[in-house]
Amino acid sequence: MSKRFQTVGSLLRPEKLLAYKRQIEKRDDITYPFYADFAGYEETETKAIEDIVKKQIEHGLSVVTDGEYSKSMWHLDFLWGFAGIERYIAEHGYFFRDKDLKSHYETRKDIGIHITAPLSGKNHHFIKIYKQLAALVPDNIALKQCIWAPAHAYTELIIFNQLVGEGQVYADKKALKQGIIQAYQEFITEYAENGGKIIQFDDCLWELFAEDNDNSPFTGKSGNPDLPDMDKVAEEFVLVNNEVIDYAHSLGLTVWTHNCRGNYDSRNMGGGSYSAIAKLFLGKQRYDRFFLEWDDDRAGSLAALAVFQDRPDTEIVLGLLSSKTNTLDDEKRIIQSLDEAAAIIPKERLFLSHQCGFASCDGGNELTEAEQWAKIEQGQRIAQEYWGE
Repeated sequence: MSKRFQTVGSLLRPEKLLAYKRQIEKRDDITYPFYADFAGYEETETKAIEDIVKKQIEHGLSVVTDGEYSKSMWHLDFLWGFAGIERYIAEHGYFFRDKDLKSHYETRKDIGIHITAPLSGKNHHFIKIYKQLAALVPDNIALKQCIWAPAHAYTELIIFNQLVGEGQVYADKKALKQGIIQAYQEFITEYAENGGKIIQFDDCLWELFAEDNDNSPFTGKSGNPDLPDMDKVAEEFVLVNNEVIDYAHSLGLTVWTHNCRGNYDSRNMGGGSYSAIAKLFLGKQRYDRFFLEWDDDRAGSLAALAVFQDRPDTEIVLGLLSSKTNTLDDEKRIIQSLDEAAAIIPKERLFLSHQCGFASCDGGNELTEAEQWAKIEQGQRIAQEYWGE
C-alpha cells in the first residue's frame, strides 16, 4: 500500500469500548484514566487497541496509532494526565455548527478544567499507552503519538477558562504559560526516553485568527470586544508551540501537526481560509510535517501552500478526502487538487489523507467501520496511482 497515504490518527471505536466511554462523559467523581472506576474497562481498552493495531497493519498503513482508543476526546485526555488537573462536568459543551450550517450542535460537557497544583507531565498515562503500542508493532512500521498542541491548551485555559489570578495556582498568564511549557517538556522527555520518534500536535484554533472567519470570537461578526488583541495572541500562540517544538527537536524527535477545522459527529466548527493565516501559522511554526484540511471550500485556495516554498524540508499532508461522510470521495476532484498542489510544492513533499480522524471524540463520525475502511482503501489506491509508491 502507498506510504503517500496517511491517517490523521483516530479510528472508530468498537461498541464494547464505547459502552465505557459513554459512562465516563457523564461523571466527574472519577479519576483519570478511570480504570479503577469501571470493572473490565482497562482490559476492554487493551484488547481493542490490540485489534485496531492489527487491522492497521493488515491494511498496509505505514504509520500506526492506537486509533486513539485510549482517549475519550482528542485533546483533554492529554491534559487530564497532567498532575495538577481536575476535570468536571461544565454547564455547556463546545458548540459546533450543525449540518444545516445555521444552528448550534452542543458536544459532551465533561470539558471543565480546574488547576489544583503546579502542572507536571511526568509519569503520564500516555507513556504507558505508547509502550503498549510499541510492543505490538514490528520495527519496519512507524508509530506516532498524537497530543494536544501546547499553544491550544494554553489559549483555551487563559482565554476561555481564565485559570489565572487571585486564588489560582498560577498568578498570571506568564506563569501559566511557563507551567504548561514545562509540563509538555517533561512529557516529551519521557516519550523520547521510552523510544518515541514521532509526536503530532493536534490543533484547531488557527482559524480563530483568520480575518475571513465569520465565526471567530476575534474576527467574526459577533466578536467579543473584551478579548485580547488578536495579533498579539496569535504571535504568542506560535511562540508557545515553537518553544516546545524546538525542545522536541533537541531530543531528536520528529514533530508533526494536524490543524483541525472542527470534527464532532460529522459536524464542523467554522470557517476561515488558510490564506488568511498562512504567513504566521504555516510559515512560522517549525513543524516537520503539516496535516492540513482541504476537504471543502472553507479552507480556501490551495495557493496558501506557496508559503512552504522556502521551507524545502517541510512536508505537507493534503486532507482532501473527508472522514465526515459515509460515501467515497470524488476522485476527479482529488486528482485535480493534487495536480494544483504539485504545481506549487514539489510532488515528493506532498502526501494525501482525510481531513481529520474518523473519531476525534469517542462517539465518532456518522459512518460504519466498513465504510471507514473503504474510504481508507480508496485513499491508499489514489495515492498509489498518483505517486506510484
